[in-house]
Amino acid sequence: MTLQVSIDPDDQTAPFEQLRRQVEAQISAGRLAVGDRLPPVRTLAAELGVANGTVARAYKELEHAGLIETRGRNGTLVAGVPARREGSLRAEAAAYVAKARVLGFGPDEIVAAVRAELG
Repeated sequence: MTLQVSIDPDDQTAPFEQLRRQVEAQISAGRLAVGDRLPPVRTLAAELGVANGTVARAYKELEHAGLIETRGRNGTLVAGVPARREGSLRAEAAAYVAKARVLGFGPDEIVAAVRAELG
């Protein structure tokens, strides 16, 4: 399938966020399938009339969420929704644990805090 996105200059939402949301929605809806190739950053930026950094930031956030993956010269591909859920949760958990350790908390205290939040 082909990526179909646009940037609304009248929208108060930042252009990178508009792009990120549209790509995420297309992946979630199945309009973009696992393995589909996304346009290179420069190509998409030129098509949308935005800076390369705008597209790069959207791609970076989608990659962090596990929705896409960049394979260097092989391009940027759709990774899929299941990877996003698991990857996102693991990334958030890792960040939480790292911060808690910096603050001096041990494993038992960290787990207890998570259990308390879960109710």
